[in-house]
Amino acid sequence: MTGMNARGRWLLYGVLTVLLVAVISPFVWMILGSFKTQGELLQSPPTWWPHTATLDNYTQLFSRLNFKQYFFNSTVVAVAVTAGNLLFCSMLGYALAMLDFKGKKALFGVVMGTLMIPGVVTFVPLFVLVANIGLIDSLPGLILPFLAAPFGVFLMRQFFLGLPRDLLDAGRVDGAGELRIFRQIFLPLAGPALSTLGILTFLGSWNNFLWPLVVAQQEKTYTLPVALALYSTGQNSTQYGLLLAGATVVVLPVLLVFLIFQRRVIEGIATTGIK
Repeated sequence: MTGMNARGRWLLYGVLTVLLVAVISPFVWMILGSFKTQGELLQSPPTWWPHTATLDNYTQLFSRLNFKQYFFNSTVVAVAVTAGNLLFCSMLGYALAMLDFKGKKALFGVVMGTLMIPGVVTFVPLFVLVANIGLIDSLPGLILPFLAAPFGVFLMRQFFLGLPRDLLDAGRVDGAGELRIFRQIFLPLAGPALSTLGILTFLGSWNNFLWPLVVAQQEKTYTLPVALALYSTGQNSTQYGLLLAGATVVVLPVLLVFLIFQRRVIEGIATTGIK
């Protein structure tokens, strides 16, 4: 039995190693490719290590493009969307989990229903709505439609359902209002769930491409993914080196954030009862 268990473990380790290599290989190739020249990137067969490493792609990225403006726009949008989801999703999740009011089940059914609707279905109506209120080509137009995501509401509701209702009753007995109970009792206990929601929301907003591509119509409102896609494509060919350098700059911050807080993500998902 011991030999069989040992062989099983080695087989499992082998499979996991292969999967790990398959997952990280594109990222490694992206980073190495950002130091290659355009000619080396186009040669066949492709190479892993650059023959002559160069920083020209990064120099062009930071000198020719208005990188500071694009980075600022992406940061403002991602931080604002994350803050909005942490606030509104936690409030809605708390209300759906702990408060009793008419239409509660119907409201939660609507939230769950929106999770099953693909984003492309609501893309055009959302764009028309944003255009009608005059938010096209503005940072609020990139932020407001995503301040409360259905998944965040569901995540926070599941977490609050796992907390004892005795905390709610104790707060009411002490004369605390609903807002004070939420702010001083339940919200401090929701650290793991809030961390998970914040990280997932930040990653999604930072990497969002389609909506900023349509709404941001001038350079002053471009986010990093949009600027990278537009300026890496020339009249005759795509500048793959510039594209890979930009992709590396975009990916590394969010990858670093995830690696730092991955324990909180796992803990938050585990404590919300999501399987």
